[in-house]
Amino acid sequence: MRVLFASALMFVAVSAAATQIPQANQNQREAYQQYQRGQEFLSAEQYDRAVDAFQSATKLDPNFTDAYYGLGKAHMGLQRYASAVQAYEACIDAARRIYSNRERDRAGTDQQITDQIRALRETIIAIRRQKTGNIEAQVMQVESRMRELERSKSSLSGPFEPPAEVLLSLGSAHFRNGNADGAQQRWEEAVRVNSKLGEAWNNLAVVYMRAGRKTDAEAAVKHAEKSGFRVNPRLKDDIRKMTS
Repeated sequence: MRVLFASALMFVAVSAAATQIPQANQNQREAYQQYQRGQEFLSAEQYDRAVDAFQSATKLDPNFTDAYYGLGKAHMGLQRYASAVQAYEACIDAARRIYSNRERDRAGTDQQITDQIRALRETIIAIRRQKTGNIEAQVMQVESRMRELERSKSSLSGPFEPPAEVLLSLGSAHFRNGNADGAQQRWEEAVRVNSKLGEAWNNLAVVYMRAGRKTDAEAAVKHAEKSGFRVNPRLKDDIRKMTS
């Protein structure tokens, strides 16, 4: 759930950097303020206002991936599923840009990742203050994203991999938008990135069952439960009743 708080500045001459960096830092501070407002509106289910705040954050910092992620969740709350797909895709694009930036300035980008992890810790505090909704589930989602961010700092080896939690949400947006094939593709990609993402396995069990793929559905259920995800007994029963 949602991501990296990073600047899109490129290396330039020292004299140019001296004038641009303060402005970049100011934009990041303002972007973070808008992001916090968006999180507050999201928790209060004021989705229209959350959309405005998250969009403001992404305009101030085009690489603020968590703001795109929040924007996607706000659009999901408004049942604007096509817009949610666009927001989650933008989140992945921003994460890809940041990965490229790390090849040029690893220390600087890692500090920006650290800043975003700090922002997510504050998000958890805000979530625990709210009185409605599945608070623990929301906290677990944010904590999962924090672990992904920590892993992203560890190594530059291998190709870029989109954040698994974003792929999970992107799959859900596709599914709600009537694109079951797109949903399946994104959820399968999510479990390739993180094989312990139980919710993605659970969702795959549903699409496999609907496609008549009993063996695959059963395997997906096993993966989901092995990851600690509680699969609905009715889903397991429906899969059991399928003909081979």
